[in-house]
Amino acid sequence: MRAKITYFVLAAVLVVYFGLVGSRGVLLIEQGTAVTVTFGVAVLILPLIGVWFLWHTTQFARKAGLLARELEAEGGLPVDELRRTPGGRIDRDSADEVFAKRRAETEQSPTDWRTWFRLAIAYHDARDTPRARKAMQRAIALREGKPVRA
Repeated sequence: MRAKITYFVLAAVLVVYFGLVGSRGVLLIEQGTAVTVTFGVAVLILPLIGVWFLWHTTQFARKAGLLARELEAEGGLPVDELRRTPGGRIDRDSADEVFAKRRAETEQSPTDWRTWFRLAIAYHDARDTPRARKAMQRAIALREGKPVRA
């Protein structure tokens, strides 16, 4: 729950920031000179990119959460079998072992979104965030029945 609150607070701060930057862009455009209009347009593009990124990130998190709830209802969430260091961090060798199992499971059933979801968690535990995100995107696409690139 704390992560959700933090996400929404940061998203709200970003929206306020986008509004402030956008207003500055409008003020520059209103000056009417070639230089200020050019800068104003450039300044307006930045909040648009930010809003697009925030929207896609929010949709990704929402869809991943829906998959997690569905998998939990089915009893298919992976059991936490990872060893931890005395400081509470995940043991790297343990994460690699679990990852190998999840990868094999996914190779046996490559069209099942559930295996890709569990693989995404294993990637995350192994601290490979880019691959975790791609695996989760694939799980979402498979669940939604969208075409998936090989």
